[in-house]
Amino acid sequence: MADLILILVAGFLGGLLNAIAGGGTFITFPALVFIGIPEIAANATSTVAAMPGYLSAAIGFRKDIAELDRKLLIRLTLWSMLGGAVGSGLLLMSSNEAFAVLIPFLLLGATLVFLRGAQIREWAARQRGAVKAFGAGTMIPVAIYGGFFNGGLGIVLLALFSLWGMTNLHAMNGLKCWLSFALSVISFVIFAMGGKIVWIPALVMGVGTILGGLAGAPVARRIPMPMLRALIAAVGFGMTAVFLFRLL
Repeated sequence: MADLILILVAGFLGGLLNAIAGGGTFITFPALVFIGIPEIAANATSTVAAMPGYLSAAIGFRKDIAELDRKLLIRLTLWSMLGGAVGSGLLLMSSNEAFAVLIPFLLLGATLVFLRGAQIREWAARQRGAVKAFGAGTMIPVAIYGGFFNGGLGIVLLALFSLWGMTNLHAMNGLKCWLSFALSVISFVIFAMGGKIVWIPALVMGVGTILGGLAGAPVARRIPMPMLRALIAAVGFGMTAVFLFRLL
């Protein structure tokens, strides 16, 4: 019962952070590892638990998503699912020992991306048109990363959209949420077939992420964004140090 309460709270906090500024993975993934779930199963379960939050966010941006070209949206969705399938398959092929070695570096990279997200998006905006717009050559590698490890995916997607030349932030956020949902769906199928989802924690944490997502807007109005970003970065660096210590 104590473990279920812990992951419910972790899910709530993760959903809350994702709704406000991102970084929920820094809480949900470590919480699952700390209650004894193996690293690969914890990553799979965390990804599945985040899926309802992606869907609810995409529904919130449905009008902005509807303004995108339908054929383009379908193409990007299929590429996201293809890349997500490859990334999820690579995760299943990894051993817990090998993945445990990667975790500190993945968390550190995701934390740095989160911390420098605004600068990354500004740089990408200045490079607008530097890569082929809406190309599979850029979408699929990002989706592979998302299927393997979900941390920082939203910021990377926004930077990619800026590189493509998109400027409407609402459309970019809507597309980000929809593609993240599509990617998590295919990951869910693959992880389920691979027997890597721990179902009860996934369901409990999923409830927490939904509640946290619903509470995100009111909380966002009360917490200064610089303070929140500093807190999330501290959690990210802290979890990096903890998982690095586990290797020693």
